[in-house]
Amino acid sequence: MHLLILVYGALCLWLFYNQSIAVLPETGNGRFQSDLPLHLSMVLEDGWYYSFTAIVYQVLDVMFFHSTLGVAIFLCVVAVATVYATDVLLGEFDFGNAGFRRLLLALSLNFVMPIYVEWVGEFRYVSYQSGNIWHNSTYLCMRLAAVWSLIWYFRLERQYREGLTGKQWLGFALINVLCTGIKPSFLLVYSPIVGIFLLVDLIRGVPLKRVLLFGSALLPSGLVILWQNTVLFGKDTGSKIELALWKNFSQHTQIPKVAVLLSVLFCFLALLFGLIVFMRNGGNAAEKDKMQGRRMVFVLLMTVLGFLEALLFSESGYRASAGNFLWGYYFCIFVLFALSATIWLRPAKGTFENVSKWILGLVYGLHLYCGLYFFALLVSGVGYFM
Repeated sequence: MHLLILVYGALCLWLFYNQSIAVLPETGNGRFQSDLPLHLSMVLEDGWYYSFTAIVYQVLDVMFFHSTLGVAIFLCVVAVATVYATDVLLGEFDFGNAGFRRLLLALSLNFVMPIYVEWVGEFRYVSYQSGNIWHNSTYLCMRLAAVWSLIWYFRLERQYREGLTGKQWLGFALINVLCTGIKPSFLLVYSPIVGIFLLVDLIRGVPLKRVLLFGSALLPSGLVILWQNTVLFGKDTGSKIELALWKNFSQHTQIPKVAVLLSVLFCFLALLFGLIVFMRNGGNAAEKDKMQGRRMVFVLLMTVLGFLEALLFSESGYRASAGNFLWGYYFCIFVLFALSATIWLRPAKGTFENVSKWILGLVYGLHLYCGLYFFALLVSGVGYFM
């Protein structure tokens, strides 16, 4: 598995380097087309940035004598590290011990994409929604940091009622600052749900000082968002946030609602399967499963919030067609697939569960095939807008 992940890393290195030196066409889909040349140009030529990745790109530009190879290596490391971070996240979802099986699932989760149906959406990526994206460097970096932020939250959430150490608080605050500084999308879908869960705990009798201490670790990230808001929506930018129902989902899709379903069909069926099994068991859950249920509700609420933000809000100005309110929802889809996969692969009892698992396996296989096919096209030089 480690060798296979290294092969994936080598392919990513080839892809990201070619993306970094690609010449973008005025219109259409050029070879190795991505957002990376634009991100590098904004930082290295225009001196305009809102993301912490800009600092990394500036340093790598100097270290590699103004070659983009350093950026390609950096993004390759990020992509490979995300596979291993996904493996740890699966452990937080109580999916067995670390090993071949869990790492194989983690790697596959870094490929799954929407089930492509041409008459629903013409383009394999932009007509749908996916947690796996190889053309946007800030999303790639944010996703890695966001996975670790979520892991930290799940671990500290188990013990914060007894108190957190200064080291734990500082580490949690810093990972959230880092993630937000790369791209603010994760904090916008994550922090409100953290707030809801802390409020519920307070109502249930958790001491106020414990709740405030844990929640205060997110406050430094709020300061980062204020800075980003000034850069992205300042007076001279010409950009504003506006209400635009379904705009983000409809720009490149013939049937937006069906495209939304095909993007998460496996997740929908897996969660439905889990609900039916839970009801067949009389609604009873072991103490161990109650914690997993709490995490499941957290991920579901986060996904719903991400979907609502993408559904309702858009930008005006020159970024009006960029769909930037989708990034948080994309990350939620990534986590939702991981959670749904653990439901699918739990031991089955009886004919219904066994048959259901085979059906889920087929649907997951379709998602995985579409992702592998898309990645193969990208590596061969086809631009992402296809």
